[in-house]
Amino acid sequence: MAKHPEQRVGVLVDVANLYHSARNLYSKKVNFRKVLASAVAGRKLIRASAYVVRSDNNEDELAFFEALSQQGFEVIMKDLQTFAGGAKKGDWDVGISIDAIKLSHKLDVIVLASGDGDYIPLVNYIQNTTGCLVEVAGFRQTSSAKLIEIADDFINLSDRQFLINR
Repeated sequence: MAKHPEQRVGVLVDVANLYHSARNLYSKKVNFRKVLASAVAGRKLIRASAYVVRSDNNEDELAFFEALSQQGFEVIMKDLQTFAGGAKKGDWDVGISIDAIKLSHKLDVIVLASGDGDYIPLVNYIQNTTGCLVEVAGFRQTSSAKLIEIADDFINLSDRQFLINR
C-alpha cells in the first residue's frame, strides 16, 4: 500500500496485547519506539496513544509508563479492576474503539497496534463510514487472521527489530 508523506496518522497501541504477545512468543519485550516509527512510516504523526493498565504502583511499572511517554506516546491509563470473586480485568477494547472512531474523522490513517480480533467491527466501521484507512500492527502468530485480512496494511511485529531483550 502506498504511504504518502502528507497523510495524517494516529497510532493507537494496545500495550497489554503487544506486551503479552512478545513475552509469550519470544520471551522478549516490545521496542515501542520502533513500532511507532514503523507505524508512522515518514507520514505526519498527529497522535500516538499508548493504552495501559495500572495493576499496582510499583516502580518498574511506573518507569515503563514514563519510558512510553518519553518515546512520544500519550499514555492513557486505567486501573486494573478486581472483582469480588478474585477475577481481574483491564482491557482497553472499548476505550480504544471510541478514540479510533472520534479520530477517524480527522485523520487519513489510523494504525491500530493490536492483533485482537475484537477490533474487527471497529475496522469495518471506520473503513465503511469515514474513508479513513486502518492499518494494523501486531505479531502475526497471535493476530486474528480476519483482522489482518481486512486491514488496509499489516505490519508484522514478529520481525526481530521490534523486540528487545527482557
